Amino acid sequence: MKNITILWVDDEIDLLKPHILFLEGKDYNVVTCQSGQEALEEIKQRFFDIVFLDENMPGISGLETLTEIKKHDASIPVVMITKSEEEYIMDEAIGSKIADYLIKPVNPNQILLSLKKSLDNSRLVSEKTTSNYQQEFRKIAMDLAMVDSYEEWAELYKKLIYWELQLEQIEDTGMFEILESQKIEANSQFSKFVDNNYRSWFQDDEGPIMSHTLFKKQIKPELEGKKTLLVVIDNLRYDQWLAFEEVLGIHYKKKVESSYYSILPTATQYARNAIFSGLTPLDMEKMYPNWWKNDTDDGGKNLFEAEFLGEQLKRLGLNLKWEYHKISSLRQGKQLAQNFRSQKDNDLTVLVYNFVDMLSHAKTEMEVIKELASNDKAYRSLTLSWFKNSPLLEIVQQAQNLGMQLILTTDHGTINVKHPSKVIGDRETSLNLRYKTGRSLTYESKEVLSTKNPQEIHLPNINLSSSFIFAKNDLFFAYPNNYNHYVGYYRNTYQHGGVSLEEMIVPFVVLEPK
Repeated sequence: MKNITILWVDDEIDLLKPHILFLEGKDYNVVTCQSGQEALEEIKQRFFDIVFLDENMPGISGLETLTEIKKHDASIPVVMITKSEEEYIMDEAIGSKIADYLIKPVNPNQILLSLKKSLDNSRLVSEKTTSNYQQEFRKIAMDLAMVDSYEEWAELYKKLIYWELQLEQIEDTGMFEILESQKIEANSQFSKFVDNNYRSWFQDDEGPIMSHTLFKKQIKPELEGKKTLLVVIDNLRYDQWLAFEEVLGIHYKKKVESSYYSILPTATQYARNAIFSGLTPLDMEKMYPNWWKNDTDDGGKNLFEAEFLGEQLKRLGLNLKWEYHKISSLRQGKQLAQNFRSQKDNDLTVLVYNFVDMLSHAKTEMEVIKELASNDKAYRSLTLSWFKNSPLLEIVQQAQNLGMQLILTTDHGTINVKHPSKVIGDRETSLNLRYKTGRSLTYESKEVLSTKNPQEIHLPNINLSSSFIFAKNDLFFAYPNNYNHYVGYYRNTYQHGGVSLEEMIVPFVVLEPK
C-alpha cells in the first residue's frame, strides 16, 4: 500500500530483514530503530501511520515506550510484539489501547494481516457492509411486498434497524439514503397494515401482545421465584435500546429480547396506564373513573399508575411485596440510587424513568437539543450518553449486586416528523401532534387512521360525536391558522401518538445478573 510509513522498533531488528523486505515489496515504507529512546526521537521528528513495538528491549521497555508514544499522540496505532505470553503484559498493553498483540516468532503474513486490521479496517468494513446491504436490499424489497402479519412486521422493522446501525458506521451516504427510502416505504405499508388489522387485534388471541396484555402475558411469567427490577423507560425506541445494550451488558446478560405493540394512541396516558392496569383505556374509564382522565380533562394523566398496578396484581393472584417509583428528575434518580438497598426484600420493584420522554419534548422546546439530536443517529447517541452517566445505570449496578432480575421495556416509541398534515377542529380538540380527538374534525383521510367510533378500538368516547385520528408515517398535524410558523417550529422534532414502526413496535427485554 502506497504512502503508508511504519516504524518498527526491535533491539534485534537485523533479524527481521526478510519481514521488512516483504513489506517494502508490498509498497509499505519501513523505518527501523533498535530502542525505545530511539523510537521516541523518531516519532517527534516525523509522522508514522503505525508502530510495531517489541516489548522486551534493554533500556526503556516496550510498555514504557508505549506509554510515551500515547502521550505524544494517542491516535497512533501500536502493535505490540513479544516473546512473552505472560498475562500481565497483555493486560497492560491492552489497557493502553494497543491496536494488536502478536507473539514471536511472527511471520510476514501475520504482520500484513495486522496492518490491514489496524489501517485498512474501516475501508474493508465499509466495502463488506455495503456489499452485504446491496444483497439484503433486494430481500427487504421483496419482504415489503409480501409481509402480512404482525410477527413479520416486527422482524422486518428489526432488520431495518440492524442495517441502519451498520450503515451509519461507514461513509457511504448513498447506501444510507437508499435505506432511508426503504424505511419510508416500510412505514407507509405498515400504516396500511395497521389500518386494516388493528381493530381485530383486541379479539381473544387474534393480535400481538399489546400494552394492556404485556404484564399478564410477558411480565408475570418471568416473576415466579425471582426478585425483579422492572424498568419502564418512557418513550424508548427499539434502536435506542440497542444503543445502550452494550453498556448494560457489563452487568447483565440477556435471557429474552423481544418486542410488543403499543396501543393507539402511542402516548403515555394511554399506553403506560394500559401496561400498569392491564386494561384498555375504555375499560379503565369504566372500572376506575376516578383514576382515568381523558385528553380534555384537567390534571395529570398518569397519577394512578401504582394504584392501577396494585389492582392488576390482585386480579392476577400475585401476592407480592412490591414498590413503585417514578423518576422525573436527576435529584429523584440520585435519591433512589443512594437508597436502593432498601428494595432488597421486594419481590418486585417497579421503576418508571422519564428521561427519554423529557429529551424528546426538550428537542421541541430547546435549540441546543435540536442541534444535539438533529437526526436518529444523534438521538441514539444522546440516549447512550445519558444512560452511561445516569442514576439509572447506578440503580442497575446495585440491582445486579443484589442478584435481581432486570426487565426493561417502554410504553411507546417516537418518530422524527417531517411533513405537515392539515387538520381543522373545534376548541375542545386535543393538542397532540400525532393524534387528535374531538368533534367535527376535518382532515386528509388518506394521511390518517381514523375511527368515528372510538369504542371499536377500545378507547373512551369523550362525548357522543367524538372521533379519533392518528397520523401515519412521519406526518404531524398542523392547523391552517399561522400554518407556516407552526410547521417550521415542529418539523424535524420527535413526536408520538400516531402509527409508525418506531412508535408501535417497542422493546421488551429480560436480563439476568452476571
